[in-house]
Order: sequence, then C-alpha cells, then structure tokens
Amino acid sequence: MSNTKSSTNTSYRTGEIVKHAGNYISESGKENKLQEGETFPACPISGNETTWSAAN
Repeated sequence: MSNTKSSTNTSYRTGEIVKHAGNYISESGKENKLQEGETFPACPISGNETTWSAAN
C-alpha cells in the first residue's frame, strides 16, 4: 500500500493556485470562472475559506 497522495484530487482550498482554467463551484454552490495562475478565492457568500470543485 502506498502513502503517496493521489493525483486525482478534485477539490481545492482557498489560496491554492489554479492549475487548469475553467469553472469551479464553491462549497456554497456558487460557480466562478477561474484562469490558470489565479488563486482560488474565498467563499463568494461568506468571505471565509472554502473548497472548490471543478464544474463538470
């Protein structure tokens, strides 16, 4: 069994760098278009840290 982190992580935290431009959805359900090189923003509803997932 390997202890290496999976490269299929599909959630991103506020402050992480966007590696692939596209639409992402916050935990609150708000969609945001982000460009490669930007940082994932705080929650557009609460202003707090959040997680983002790629919109499919």
